[in-house]
Amino acid sequence: MNIVIINGSPRKNGATAKILHAMEKHLLQKENVSVEYVDINSLNISPCSGCCSCYKTGKCYMDDDAEKLSKKIECADGLIIGTPTYASNMSGQLKQFIDRGHFVIEQLLHNKYAISVVTGENYGSGDTSKILTKLLKYSGAKISGKIIYNLPFNRNPINKKLASKAHHLSDNLHSDIIKRKSYLFQTLMHSVIFSVGIKPFVKSKGESYNGVLSKWKRYKVIKHEC
Repeated sequence: MNIVIINGSPRKNGATAKILHAMEKHLLQKENVSVEYVDINSLNISPCSGCCSCYKTGKCYMDDDAEKLSKKIECADGLIIGTPTYASNMSGQLKQFIDRGHFVIEQLLHNKYAISVVTGENYGSGDTSKILTKLLKYSGAKISGKIIYNLPFNRNPINKKLASKAHHLSDNLHSDIIKRKSYLFQTLMHSVIFSVGIKPFVKSKGESYNGVLSKWKRYKVIKHEC
């Protein structure tokens, strides 16, 4: 079982990182589990240029760490993404990767399980969690759980209650992957979103989205072309 954990904070030892490391440590205690922990701020990721060539070719012309991280996610069974709250949204560093990461249109997370972790100091963390969770769902993932945690700046978030929740959600993710939990409502909602929104949009683009169709076949999103 392979799990990727992404710390979307520019701070390697901040509150978000501490929660993610607690989950990493708990998962590594399980048999046959490998975890790759990634600090997004340590990567070389250029901003998306908006050329859309990746939809035709299947990859970005910028061969940097964004492509490498996307490939790691593609090969993983589960994903945990954490971010602090900046202006009621995810960090700029994480957003830059999301824009390059082949998530929604290519259905990068098809048949994978995911957890979102959001920290903040105020009410905006709830908005951030909604944005991040929606991204994961629209990209094809089934949500095994989420953490929203508010605390003062530079305060250690780990206490007995939060540690228990982090361990519980890590257990959920592990169990969901093993049992291939269906999450019927999530599956139905994604089916509607994909069938009504994403698939017709891609079909309307013709050959300019051939790279997307190739990925759908590889991920087994579809068996034949739209």
